[in-house]
Amino acid sequence: MAEVWTPTQHTSRRTRQTPPERVDVAIVGCGLGGLTAGAYLARAGLRVACFDAHYVAGGCGTQFHRKTPEGRFNFDVGLHYVGDPEGAIVRLMRTVDQPVEPVAMDLDGFDRFVFPDFTFPVPADRRRYRDRLVEFFPHEKKGIDVYVKYLDQLSRLSRASERSHGKASLGMALAGLRAPLVVRHLQKTAGDLIDAHVRDPKCKAVMLGQNGDYGLPPSQVAALLHGGLANHYFDGPWYPKGGGQVLADGMADAIEAAGGGVFLRRPIERILVEGGKAVGVRTEDRNGEVFETRADRVISNADIKKTLLDLVGPEHLPSGMTQKVEGWKWPCSLFMTVLGVQGDLTDLGMARANYWQFDTYDFDALYHAVEHGTPKDHAAYITSGSVKDPDTAHHAPAGYQTVEVMTMVPGDPAAWGAEPDGVVGWRYRKTERYHALKQQIEDSLIERLDRVLPGAKDRIVYRESATPLTHTRYTRATLGTSYGISSTPDQFLKGRPGPRGPVDGLYLCGASNRSGHGIVGAMTGGWIAAAVVAKDAGRLIPDPWS
Repeated sequence: MAEVWTPTQHTSRRTRQTPPERVDVAIVGCGLGGLTAGAYLARAGLRVACFDAHYVAGGCGTQFHRKTPEGRFNFDVGLHYVGDPEGAIVRLMRTVDQPVEPVAMDLDGFDRFVFPDFTFPVPADRRRYRDRLVEFFPHEKKGIDVYVKYLDQLSRLSRASERSHGKASLGMALAGLRAPLVVRHLQKTAGDLIDAHVRDPKCKAVMLGQNGDYGLPPSQVAALLHGGLANHYFDGPWYPKGGGQVLADGMADAIEAAGGGVFLRRPIERILVEGGKAVGVRTEDRNGEVFETRADRVISNADIKKTLLDLVGPEHLPSGMTQKVEGWKWPCSLFMTVLGVQGDLTDLGMARANYWQFDTYDFDALYHAVEHGTPKDHAAYITSGSVKDPDTAHHAPAGYQTVEVMTMVPGDPAAWGAEPDGVVGWRYRKTERYHALKQQIEDSLIERLDRVLPGAKDRIVYRESATPLTHTRYTRATLGTSYGISSTPDQFLKGRPGPRGPVDGLYLCGASNRSGHGIVGAMTGGWIAAAVVAKDAGRLIPDPWS
């Protein structure tokens, strides 16, 4: 009988093994950034140990399974689509002998923005995108052309930066000659960029429809981040064959194949600092067990605020840094409902696409309501691993499919009736307000799904939801956000931490780093951190871009 694939296939072994007393590099957090760093450093001959509180490696790039009377469903947590099938992810995986197979999404409408009176399918090509915008909004042709010109210039600049191994100095030098629109908007928001050239609120809403990918309103998100994200998907949207877990599994396997270790259910209580230098890590007490692993160097892929204020501690930070960390701005968080449904959703018209359902064209007003109101759904993002990857059987039992539906919500535990110190310890689950809000949002998201795909509601055989508090419980993320600190103009590029930490021997990667949030940002940041660590250790790691 064939073995049934499950995200927890390595859990038993990785949770039971004993951490080593000494390694060359200790890595805090087995998200995709930490795993990427670990894989490359282990391949360079350094002894690596990666630690995580969760029972599955991968952070936001994991899947989880549920057994039901119908069979086993596997749901994606945070990896729903990426761009460029010849880009960073494929290169990073291939270089450590862990190839991934991209499955293309609908190239004529990979993202579909469903507004009250029209639906706009986003094609995977800037020229076709421009032409479709003009078709829908002919009166905004001039502004559309300016916006697409900005995207073109930013794309050329990004390609040049990639060829220079991401050196911003070269990129900025080229920008003055090749990207004047980019230079003009370096410290501007996406709202600034679009408002200056477009008047129609519906046209603006289409241009800004992917805002849920960074959790910020147009008036706050950096134009560079918004434009870079749009371009990323124009380079070819895809989903990894097998689901989001394959990237994490591949990197974790690469670490172990090179002699390193992945230690799960081993949350780190402290990064050890002696004489102003990071010298190892200490695990939290688990059933009376506490381990210290000494290391020449420590990489933290954990939440940046938790890393600096809790794991390192203000007493070890430079003057003024604690205040700076406390002042960082954070994006909205996400609520997710996962569904097992009977039948084939393509029968209801679902394509290999993501559906963004909005009740409004005013995204600044939407985010104001999210941040200042009672938790509720103001929009929905709908996707299906089963539909995007139909040739993989393990997403759902035969005759069934998976669906994930998400919305933006506040991440403050108080908004959910919980105390901040009750999240990791699960105490929030005992509050009536939490369960009532969770049920209301889940019910409403299912109604939104049914409006986009009429008849889907009647096919549901399994339903479950996760809040930002759930996310914090598993990843220890500040306010339960997947996106790190907000990508505002002042917190973008050089406004974000680089790979070297504020303490000697400490290195950083993750969603808040300069490489950016998301799957590509996390994995690229992991490689950058590994390259810096390897250089300091007198080693070299492979260059996936060479």
